Amino acid sequence: MDYDLNRPWETLDEWQKEYIYQDPNQNCFLLTGRQCGKTTAMAIKSVELCVHSFKEGENILICSITEKQAYRMLAKALAYAKVKYPEILIQRGPEKPTMHRIMFRTGAGIFCYAAGETGEGLRGDTIKKLMIDEGARMSEEFFISTIPMISVIKGSIDIASTPAGKKNPDGSEKFFYKCSKDDNYKKWYISAEDCPRHDSLFLEEQRKKLTKLIYAQEYLAIFTDEIKRVFDDELIEKTCILKRDQIKRGNFYLGVDIAGMGKDENSFEVIQKMSNGTLMQKENITTTKKFTTQTADKIIELDKRYNEIKKIGIDDGGIGFGVYSILMNNEETKRKTFALNNASRVINELGSTKKLLKEEMYILLLSLMENKKIKLLDDDEIKESLSSIQWDEGKIYGSYSHITEGIIRACWLAEKDKNLNIWIHTF
Repeated sequence: MDYDLNRPWETLDEWQKEYIYQDPNQNCFLLTGRQCGKTTAMAIKSVELCVHSFKEGENILICSITEKQAYRMLAKALAYAKVKYPEILIQRGPEKPTMHRIMFRTGAGIFCYAAGETGEGLRGDTIKKLMIDEGARMSEEFFISTIPMISVIKGSIDIASTPAGKKNPDGSEKFFYKCSKDDNYKKWYISAEDCPRHDSLFLEEQRKKLTKLIYAQEYLAIFTDEIKRVFDDELIEKTCILKRDQIKRGNFYLGVDIAGMGKDENSFEVIQKMSNGTLMQKENITTTKKFTTQTADKIIELDKRYNEIKKIGIDDGGIGFGVYSILMNNEETKRKTFALNNASRVINELGSTKKLLKEEMYILLLSLMENKKIKLLDDDEIKESLSSIQWDEGKIYGSYSHITEGIIRACWLAEKDKNLNIWIHTF
């Protein structure tokens, strides 16, 4: 049977079946490559536990780094429950499904929340099963806040992730890595090369494109500490401090990262350049599964909303070329749209090429952050995107990079634009 993205439970891998129907009280550890089916397996398992194993008051808590990631798993669980157990799933009334909760007639329920920086907002609940997605990227404070939740009713933990190093910045071992050595956990190791849904040609392209270490981490699910993060946690926390406001007049720059119709997200990042040269992020918008025309329409809408954005930067490579072409044929955007292709090279004053533009844009953002010349929105998704960016052997890569890719383009245009009538406003 062919794989159906909307009904993945019909073509489960053997490891997924083994994991889903494991002893409900067993701690489980899943180390997987990208897009290998861990989130789907956890979603299905959460429903099976509520229907067949858990009773009233025995609930499941799903935690991901951002709300959007947690919602995705809950949405998968809800889709499965509606098809498999429509009579047991509570679909109407006060306990009908919400973005944070699914309840069953057994009395058990599935709850989902973002982990946040420390997990402080999750303290207080009693949980039978704690399900943690992308646990390798969770802070140690998160585990301190959440692990006690399973103590009273003898609960258990399922933790899954693509690897993200073995150690914290202080040299201590990460909680997720320690779980990989803990005999109390039943363990599964899944490489993307063993996943039947992965296209072999795609994996071969990634193997050639990425460094050995990055490919090993992202697709082979191998722990490594040699890969370095571009933006550390302290720098991210000091930079991501702004709240959204309603100011729509000024010198604005729009950076766009285009994803198309797949699972990845389009990113629209608006940056304002102030009178003292400081850059301030005004907006972060993400969309999924949009046609080229819809993405172009969104850019044109933002151009009007922000009193005509001065410059728009997009990657015109691949699917981005269609959006770029539409903007270049629009009278309002054609003179302000710039192709900022990751694969192009910057030409210096002597006419010779130097580093890839992608590297230059990332170096610029890092410099702006280190020199306190940019302030970004206090947004968990922005923080997660920045924290995912890594470098190895001169290559920059991120598992959740789309927001940062939009930010670097907006910042590049703002910094390179020296011909401004600076807009001044007071706070």
